[in-house]
Amino acid sequence: MSRRRPQLIPWRTAGRVSESQKSADDVVREIGWVFNNEIGETLDLAEFTNTGDHEIFAYLEAFQLRTDDLPKQTIVEIGSGIGRMTAGFSRAFAQVIACDLDAAFLERCRQTVAQFGEVSRLRTCHVADGRTLAISDGEADITFSYITLQHCQHDDALSLVTEAARVTKPGGHIALNFRTWQPIDLALWPLGKLMRAMWRLPRVGPWLARRRLASRLGWQANRLSPDEVSRHLADLPYKFATRVIYHSPHRRLKARNDAELRTFEGVNRSHWWLIAERS
Repeated sequence: MSRRRPQLIPWRTAGRVSESQKSADDVVREIGWVFNNEIGETLDLAEFTNTGDHEIFAYLEAFQLRTDDLPKQTIVEIGSGIGRMTAGFSRAFAQVIACDLDAAFLERCRQTVAQFGEVSRLRTCHVADGRTLAISDGEADITFSYITLQHCQHDDALSLVTEAARVTKPGGHIALNFRTWQPIDLALWPLGKLMRAMWRLPRVGPWLARRRLASRLGWQANRLSPDEVSRHLADLPYKFATRVIYHSPHRRLKARNDAELRTFEGVNRSHWWLIAERS
């Protein structure tokens, strides 16, 4: 898989680092920046999950998904990592299905939820091929993904969009985060491709894959516009009654295909969110 998808190399490397650490606090200090860009020798798992709590409830509120029915609902989280957001989800929802391509992350995720959430409500899903979910059709009331799809190879990201639509029940919602093009990508995009090529080098690659700057350059493996994702959704057998695109108020974003545009201060200038209700 790494040969075809070099952007996964730092995730695999971080997974191996996670396995070798004695405690979850050590994992956060070593690889916490992989998930939320936080660094520092004083970081611990409590602080790490607290940042996740703040974000998930802010997003659910902003996207009008925080309803009285949450304690009865199931949420699928695509890209759980070691559980930064999963712990909070497990306290708010009846069931959380945490999905990640690295099995070591899912083991650490379970430990995180056991300490800061409700582990009895947690189920994990290993996305071994990086593009499909071993989840039945229509299991989720909400399918959520944050800062994950931009790290996937282009076709894998669209495959996961398809999977998000499939596993969400009629009347349920998908809430998916994407990264789109910015002027700075004129420099970042070729640098990222160069970095992914360097990760393949026998001695240099493993060293680079553990470096924050090198990984941040190389793991941004795709850019998807609202129009491209909308066209993809239109070709699926799963239909959506409403589609809302949230973006930063500090940038202009165009979207066709009858999606409604809204702004939210918490959205990164390079990012946008698709919130859609399945018919």
